[in-house]
Amino acid sequence: MKKDLFKIIFSFVIFLVAILISFESDLINKLLYLIAYLIVGLEIVIKAIKNIFKGNVFDEHFLMAIATIGAIAIGEYPEAVAVMLFYQVGELFQDYAVDKSRKSIASLMDIRPDVAYVKKNGKIEKLSPEDVKIGETIVVKPGEKVPLDGKIIEGKSMVDTSALTGESVPVEVNVGDNILSGTINKNGLLTIKVEKEFGESTVSKILDLVENASSRKSKSENFITKFAKYYTPIVVIIAIMLAIIPPFVFSLGEFREWLYRALTFLVVSCPCALVISIPLGFFGGIGGASKKGILVKGSNYLEALSSTEIVVFDKTGTLTKGVFEVQKIEPVDISKEELLKYTTYAEYNSNHPISISLKNAYKKMISDKNQEEINTSKIISVEEFAGMGVLANIEEKEVLVGNEKLMKEKNIEYTHCNEIGTVIYVAIDNKYSGYILISDEIKEDSKYAIESLKKNNIRKIVMLTGDKEKVGKSVAEKLGLDEVYTELLPDGKVKKVEDLMKEKSEKGKLVFVGDGINDAPVLALSDIGIAMGGLGSDSAIEAADIVIMTDEPSKIVTAIKTSKKTMKIVKQNIIFAITVKILVLILTAFGIGNMWQAVFADVGVSVLAVINSLRALK
Repeated sequence: MKKDLFKIIFSFVIFLVAILISFESDLINKLLYLIAYLIVGLEIVIKAIKNIFKGNVFDEHFLMAIATIGAIAIGEYPEAVAVMLFYQVGELFQDYAVDKSRKSIASLMDIRPDVAYVKKNGKIEKLSPEDVKIGETIVVKPGEKVPLDGKIIEGKSMVDTSALTGESVPVEVNVGDNILSGTINKNGLLTIKVEKEFGESTVSKILDLVENASSRKSKSENFITKFAKYYTPIVVIIAIMLAIIPPFVFSLGEFREWLYRALTFLVVSCPCALVISIPLGFFGGIGGASKKGILVKGSNYLEALSSTEIVVFDKTGTLTKGVFEVQKIEPVDISKEELLKYTTYAEYNSNHPISISLKNAYKKMISDKNQEEINTSKIISVEEFAGMGVLANIEEKEVLVGNEKLMKEKNIEYTHCNEIGTVIYVAIDNKYSGYILISDEIKEDSKYAIESLKKNNIRKIVMLTGDKEKVGKSVAEKLGLDEVYTELLPDGKVKKVEDLMKEKSEKGKLVFVGDGINDAPVLALSDIGIAMGGLGSDSAIEAADIVIMTDEPSKIVTAIKTSKKTMKIVKQNIIFAITVKILVLILTAFGIGNMWQAVFADVGVSVLAVINSLRALK
């Protein structure tokens, strides 16, 4: 860009000398104009010639070359140089704008780690992340980026995940937790066992998505490419007719005058405002979305999103958190703390998700109330009843924990719970002591997401789930969904989406949002597949067209709004550019317009369209 700027300044100085100083010989002035022209225009002329040999005859280089060479041929040296100068200034400005938008995305996604510190034979080796193998151990100090995906085997710390998820609050990680590349270790020394090579790591996949996001052309971009292919030869033919027919067929004025009009006509007809500003608009939209933690894999998906009519959600991990949590503790003749304590002790030796959720709830309770931690010596014996529950002897109390079958088996009189979820009934010393409800919790912003989608004129919102009908309908009612289909296997989800695809209009789009391995086929089938990237499976993220890195359903509304804004900007550019061009073309054809107006119509419109496109970044 510095080289281009130097050429423009050097050419402009020579151009000013030629204009301001009248030499005795007119030849010197013409020579100065030619030098100024060649400094800024030779590259354009060479490109035009090369493109002709490549078969790309009718592009903006061809138009600029033929128009300016023609201007020189009719003795309009100043205007030929001015057209090339303004064109190069416009190109420089556009390069700067594109570079700036690329840098904004690059800085946003500046998560690529430079080095990995590998622990080998008690020594630390500094390696490139690409050279680290699965199973090796890496050390990450406070303030460093995690270079590869893995599992923490030593240490605990707070990690900054904002680069991946957009979440500004640091997350605590401990031994046994999975950790993703691209996160920043805040305060503790972490030893991590590598589980994925760099090419398969989260940071690598995200960078790949962003870098290749604009490689897939949208329908609007294809339209511009086709438009230029037909448009350019048409205007060249009109220009030839404009130069020949009026003076030779109808004897209207001199050939030189009509040739000037035809050449001006060619300059103004250049479609670079459309060719440059439209891809830039989409690129800005993709960049603006990524700032919000939304990764769009191609501008075609960003365009399609603006026509969304039906949104289909998976339930677990998408609208709900996808983790079992204690939702309710209902004691009978005992405190909540005691009921949770005895239940946790009874289930302590199990690795079942229910047992884990009980332990997590008990740990939270004792940390909040400064009570004693779990003391396994109090567990004297545990007897398991397959498919029903356990009988444990804790502190010489007989604790029965399980489902209704176990209560009936042991003849315990209990109160039936109608709540939706997994209900654990507890009896202590053969006396019913209450129940604990464990269920998957609805995400905090799921209801807001559904309400916002309806406000944005989404015609139908549907939920598909493999869960039981009672659970699915309960979630659907709480969120205000239009339809819910339950107890579906992956092939059942595919069938339902195929049926829903028939309900949309010809131009309407169906969006499917999911996060699990079993969602991958439906994500690939739908018009636009959106994956929850923070907790989602690799296969779901791979199959999706858009990835929500924050796991917030409300980001879908943000993505649709971004899409609509981008399309609005792109359409503004198309209408503005074509309107100005047609107006100046008409003026030029009737001899009212001149080359300076042509320059504005070409370069000026390009610059204004580029400025407008940059709004999509915000």
